[in-house]
Amino acid sequence: MRVLVVEDERVLADAIATGLRREAMAVDVAYDGGGALERTSYIDYDVIVLDRDLPVVHGDEVCRRLVEQRTASRILMLTASGDVDDKVEGLGLGADDYLAKPFVFIELVARVRALGRRSAPALPPVLERSGIRLDPGKRLVERDGREVVLTKKEFAVLEELMRAEGAVVSQEDLLDKAWDENIDPFTNVVRVTMMTLRKKLGEPQVIETVPGVGYKL
Repeated sequence: MRVLVVEDERVLADAIATGLRREAMAVDVAYDGGGALERTSYIDYDVIVLDRDLPVVHGDEVCRRLVEQRTASRILMLTASGDVDDKVEGLGLGADDYLAKPFVFIELVARVRALGRRSAPALPPVLERSGIRLDPGKRLVERDGREVVLTKKEFAVLEELMRAEGAVVSQEDLLDKAWDENIDPFTNVVRVTMMTLRKKLGEPQVIETVPGVGYKL
């Protein structure tokens, strides 16, 4: 899952990003509304965590522009106010969800995951395919009842393959969903991650390489 965190309080923004990365999400950060609009112009995010009170371009205006552009990204709006009127106003701008500060981080993670499921065709919270069971909420993977311990990136790659439901996923799409904007597009990190993932999942192999196209499960 690809997430953009837009928050001008840098310590908070970086803390949110770090926490979400620990949940096997690819996370970029913008510290003002202008930076958010710039990144969303060339990157498709599943979820945008958007603070309302932003410099350069106010969070309300960022939300309004994204909605006007018919973005597929789901927007979780953050605010220092938990008043009902403020929540109604934020949702009225087109935000998909609303969370008041201070918040409990596990609630933020749960809301981001729920919105991520809505950014694509509906899928069950727990994914199952080819004897593999993947639970994003618990960060748990099993194959034929045996637990498989994966790194954050291996988990993210496997999740994207399972969400594709048998369709081919290109290396570019895997880089986009499992890594952030700092990744070198010419890196062999996808191939290396795929090798270790296949080894951990064991035999028989269930991840197929489609030459010149990508991978499918």
